[in-house]
Amino acid sequence: MITRSFDKTSLLVLSAMLLLSQGASAKPYKGAEYRTKASYLYGKFEVRMKSNGREGMLASFFTYNDSFPSTPWNEIDIEMMGRYTDDIQFNPITPGQVNHVSHQFVNFNPALDYHVYGFEWTPTYVAWFIDSVEVYRQTGAHIATLNISQKLMMNVWPPAYPNWAGVWNDAVLPAFAYYDWVKYASYTPGSGTYGTNSNFTPQWIDNFDSWDQARWDKATHTWNGNNSDFVHANAVFQNGKLILCLTKETAIGYVDNVPPLPLWARAEGNTIRLMFAEEVEQLSAEAIANYLVPDAGVTNARLLPDLKTVLLTAPGLDTTTTAAMIVQNIRDRWTTPNTLSQRVLQLIRPTPLTFPAKINIGGPAYQSYLPDQAWSPAAEYGRMDGQANYYSGVTINGTTEPEVYRSEVSDLVEYKVRVPNGRYAVVLMMAENFFTTVNQRKFRIVIEGSVLDSSLDLYFRAGFRTAYQRATFVDVTDGVLDIHVQGLIDKPLLNGITITRIGLDVKGSNEFGVPPDSYKLYTNYPNPFNGGTNIRFSIPQEDRLTFKVFDMLGRKVSEQALGVFQKGEAHVFWNANSESGVPLPSGVYYYWIEGRQLSAVQKLTYLK
Repeated sequence: MITRSFDKTSLLVLSAMLLLSQGASAKPYKGAEYRTKASYLYGKFEVRMKSNGREGMLASFFTYNDSFPSTPWNEIDIEMMGRYTDDIQFNPITPGQVNHVSHQFVNFNPALDYHVYGFEWTPTYVAWFIDSVEVYRQTGAHIATLNISQKLMMNVWPPAYPNWAGVWNDAVLPAFAYYDWVKYASYTPGSGTYGTNSNFTPQWIDNFDSWDQARWDKATHTWNGNNSDFVHANAVFQNGKLILCLTKETAIGYVDNVPPLPLWARAEGNTIRLMFAEEVEQLSAEAIANYLVPDAGVTNARLLPDLKTVLLTAPGLDTTTTAAMIVQNIRDRWTTPNTLSQRVLQLIRPTPLTFPAKINIGGPAYQSYLPDQAWSPAAEYGRMDGQANYYSGVTINGTTEPEVYRSEVSDLVEYKVRVPNGRYAVVLMMAENFFTTVNQRKFRIVIEGSVLDSSLDLYFRAGFRTAYQRATFVDVTDGVLDIHVQGLIDKPLLNGITITRIGLDVKGSNEFGVPPDSYKLYTNYPNPFNGGTNIRFSIPQEDRLTFKVFDMLGRKVSEQALGVFQKGEAHVFWNANSESGVPLPSGVYYYWIEGRQLSAVQKLTYLK
């Protein structure tokens, strides 16, 4: 049996289609939408904006034909989901409410500063831009169906879909998205002066000094799936900015009288990671007198770059006895700052992962693999967005662990794992279980801000229902390993992940190091070698071992199940000429011995 779950954006769109309503509906939260009176067919649309940066909500810039349902659905989106600090969502929605979602990794936080976003809409492509650089493009038959005039719109609202938008907590209110200006250029191929190949002609720019009622409307509607109503009072003009507000119904408009509330606090060794509902002022956030931890003095407080997280050093912290802390006198960044008087906060007491850590993404616990789960403040690992699919009983080639490859999460945006700072070997496990030809699914993988694969086609790389592994070595400096995937064609996916800590130095080891009291993996002999080489290792206890070799691009070139070894020294012989009967090319390769609990990594050089 094959199961594929519903697409969450399709549910959102369908809900909007079924229950669109005009006028207020007495919802407890109030949002805002600003939309043009005129509709446009093709063109270049641009905005300079700063998003609202709160989990459970979004800020947008998009076009939409509001003549639906009398005409087919047409929509082109830029959406900034407040739960992400490094991601922008793109999505054209074509007739039949078909979504074509892609998530773009960015090396900045969209809520902390202004950036220019835009898209070019033509009969043959839609291309998205960030800071005037094209970052993503869609072509193909579905683009031709975007052929209905659309209005240009901006809005802020809290979706009723936590898997997509994140968990809602109204302690984050009020929240504001800021729009500096909007530009429109018409599509004039062959005669333009602007945009790609000068195919566009500038028509107007609005600097938002005031409400131009000849060009724009403020919306007053809602729909099922939107937990707010749009009201005029929450679209505000101030200091040359359009400010879209999301508020409680009892405090609408561009006003903030709420102190910065702490949302959660995690005890992590001798530190506490404290998250506030909004950006806080640095001087009060870094005053150690504002934090009281019973039986554990706070010696340092550091506000992190997101301006909402404070990292506290508490050398005497004992998580077995300390259950709570007190936070007080913290100010926010409002024009006249609001100050938190005092708040008692329960400490999250985590259970750190042991390494190597293995996760069965999309599935339950399996042998030494941990079960998949959603990311949260209390979780040590988990996914953000995505749907779990399971391909029951299918044959997976090229692996001794087929069950891991039968479960997957598709349409994933990020996978996060809390790890101590250091260097890690990360192996991503994937299989194409749905498409049977090339160019049906392609996606980009970014780990810790570096591109691991710019355009991965699993069917092209490995074939149908065949295990594919990709390894890399990363340094983690903020306590969280971040894996970001972006769909280029259809939905990205992951099936499993293994994480091995290799960042501690040991005398005589290579630059990756081997953790003490762990497996000892020695340099192979001979090295360099031609043909075969001996690899010696020792293990501190009985274990079932696997031997793997990856090339410098992280592609697996060999895997052997070695069986059970007793405590002590042993060796394995590896013949590079025997892989699939074809000799490997000369070069440097990574090899490691992996067990149920521990692993170690080394390098070898093969010369033909």
